[in-house]
Amino acid sequence: MVTHRKSTPKVKDGRVQKKNRHDLTPNYWNTRQEELQLDIEKPGKGFKHFLKKRDILTFLTILPNWEELNIELDAIILAEGGGSDGWYNDGVIAICAWEKSKTTSLGKSYFNEHKKIFERLNVNYEIKADSVICHFTENQIIAYQLLHILLHELGHHHDRISTKDRIDNAPRGEDYAENYALKYESIIWNRFFEKFQMT
Repeated sequence: MVTHRKSTPKVKDGRVQKKNRHDLTPNYWNTRQEELQLDIEKPGKGFKHFLKKRDILTFLTILPNWEELNIELDAIILAEGGGSDGWYNDGVIAICAWEKSKTTSLGKSYFNEHKKIFERLNVNYEIKADSVICHFTENQIIAYQLLHILLHELGHHHDRISTKDRIDNAPRGEDYAENYALKYESIIWNRFFEKFQMT
């Protein structure tokens, strides 16, 4: 029986050369994307993605500065839960999955920093000795993740693309991103609830 190779390896100086399988497959981690990519990771045990791709796409349409933000923004990921609300890395934003129970325990400093938006969203909470237990509804989670977490991470992106060399991920740090989120949350608040019609 005669077998045929599907492809013939190159021969150089009498030696068969290995095929080049070391090139990285282009993706949003190693290649600038022409269009924004939306990706979903498994949420992880005990977590759930309440936020959907369609929510992100709808939200982006109400941003007054989307043309500016869309520069070198390669991907938004619905990422695995646990550890953080979200993160930013050189054109890639992640919004982390939420606890399935919808109830979350927050440190008092974190709660106090975000108390205004929690109260604007009518989140029920209980203040304990060393934490605050927040009872979110599904709509409140979606609103918080878009109106604050996504805007905060977009603030890091804006920070990077508005600096001269665009090398440092977030040269002006957390304060810049937080102030950015608060500014645009205020600007788009009414438009958000007109568009999403949450009850």
